[in-house]
Amino acid sequence: MKTLRNNITYGRVADLFPRTGTILIADSWFRGRGIVEAWGCPILWTNATEQEKTLTTVERLISQLLELQADRDTFLIGVGGGITTDITGFVAAIYKRGLRFGLVPTTLLAQVDAAIGGKNGVNFDRYKNMVGTFRQAEFVYIDTDFLLTLPLRELRCGAAEMLKTFLLADAKAYAEAVRVFSGPTPERVPEHLVRRAGEIKFSLVEQDPEDHGVRQLLNLGHTFGHAIEKCSTQYEHGEAVAIGIVMAARMACEKGLLQPEEAERICSDIAACGLPVEPPVPEDQLRTAILQDKKRTGGTLKFVLPESIGKATLWEESVSA
Repeated sequence: MKTLRNNITYGRVADLFPRTGTILIADSWFRGRGIVEAWGCPILWTNATEQEKTLTTVERLISQLLELQADRDTFLIGVGGGITTDITGFVAAIYKRGLRFGLVPTTLLAQVDAAIGGKNGVNFDRYKNMVGTFRQAEFVYIDTDFLLTLPLRELRCGAAEMLKTFLLADAKAYAEAVRVFSGPTPERVPEHLVRRAGEIKFSLVEQDPEDHGVRQLLNLGHTFGHAIEKCSTQYEHGEAVAIGIVMAARMACEKGLLQPEEAERICSDIAACGLPVEPPVPEDQLRTAILQDKKRTGGTLKFVLPESIGKATLWEESVSA
């Protein structure tokens, strides 16, 4: 098996430019703000919403690449949050059978999770990331100055993914992240926490690049979270994942894997960070969406359940329609 190269770099994004033969796919939030335009590359704008994360958007971007006469030597850079980086990687994977690409994640959620690991794709019929590929970026360039531009809700969504990662492998970092996000809005997210989350994710991806084993632990909160996103538009992805983590903790408690006091601590910690903890629809309504989860194999669905703060396991459950 090919060994993955750690492609994560921390620095100031201006160091990447100027670049020749490069086209940017950028979140339209940046349009007119003079940040992305200053880099001197052609820009394809995209709206970073789940509703726009579709094959229709991919077709539009491919048409624009053809208009720009992009060839197989063209280098794409995705600039934005997880939706933008997912779309960029997918377009790069399929345009002319594959372009080289890099990512500049600008949200906390993307910097600690979405932009790392080579999963790319789009939604289909409101099912999350149902169409996609595995293709590694040549670089993921993380500039934490971008986090200064985030509204509080977006910061909290990233905090949910950060807490998820630390619940898998680092109880000390988890406790520190809870302190950071449960207090007054931090002036800066501590860069060492961003780096630590990236290290943990890359370590799991390195062991299991195509998601057949240990990498699946990164789905903690996502089976429930994706079902919530399918059934309701009330919450952003990170918020749905936060609820999903709490639901996974409660399930782990029911299965005897997690002590009740730890399940309660996880719930109270997530709530203290300003994130929701209860699903917006009845749990029986979520069941139908869960049965369509892309991680389902035959009559079996894998859940990721915490065993303690800092450790989780894969749990297989028989399911039926």
